[in-house]
Amino acid sequence: MALVLVVEDENDLNNLVRDQLVAEGHSVDQAFSGAQGIAAVEKQVPDLVILDWMLPDLDGLAVCRRLRQDHVMPILMLTARGEEIDRVLGLEVGADDYVTKPFSMRELLARVRALLRRVELETRRQQPAEPGQAPSVVVGPLRVDPDSHTAVLNGETLKLTPKEFQLLHLFVSNPGRAFSREFLLERIWETRFEGYDRAVDTHITRLRRKLGPLGDSITTVWGVGYRFNRPPQ
Repeated sequence: MALVLVVEDENDLNNLVRDQLVAEGHSVDQAFSGAQGIAAVEKQVPDLVILDWMLPDLDGLAVCRRLRQDHVMPILMLTARGEEIDRVLGLEVGADDYVTKPFSMRELLARVRALLRRVELETRRQQPAEPGQAPSVVVGPLRVDPDSHTAVLNGETLKLTPKEFQLLHLFVSNPGRAFSREFLLERIWETRFEGYDRAVDTHITRLRRKLGPLGDSITTVWGVGYRFNRPPQ
C-alpha cells in the first residue's frame, strides 16, 4: 500500500488518523509541526501528505508551498477554516484536496483513497505503451510525450506537476480550440465545484511562466476560458 505522512500538531488526532490509515493497510510517518513535516519529506518522499493548516511554527500553506517547489505527490489539507476563499487559497498554493474540521474519519479515508487512485492511474500512464499508441506532440521547441509523461523545451525537461502536464498536453493536442474553465475543471480536476475557478487560473499562470516565451501562446478567451495558439514557425 502507500506511505502517508500525517502533519498534525494535535497528538490525539494525529494518532487517530495514523491508526485508521494503518488499519487500511498503509504505512504512516508522523510529524507534529511544519518543520518536522518538511524534514520528513526530505528524508523519505511519501505517496501522500495529510497536512493541517494551523501548525505551531510554519502554517500549512507555507509548508505546502515549500513541498511544491520540489515534489508533486498529492497533498490533502485539514482545515478548520470553512470559508470558500480559504479553501481556494489552499488549492492555489498547491493542495490537491481539503477536508474541513470537524470531519468524519470515513470522509477522510474516502478522500485519501481517491487521491491515491489518481496517483495509481498517473503511474500507469507513465508506463511505456506500445509504439505509436500515444504519440508525442511537437510544437516548435517543445515536445510533450504522454507515454513518459515528460515535456521538454529547448532540450530541458520541464518540472511540471501532474495537473500542469495534463493542461499542457490538452492544449498542445488541440491548438486553436478554446476550453472553458468548467470543462477544464471536469477534465483535469474531475469536479464541477465553481470555487476551483481560481485554482485553474493559478495553474495556467504557473504553466505560462514555466514555458517562458512560449507561454504567451496560451491566451485568455474572455468570457470563455483559455486557448493554445500554435506559434508561427
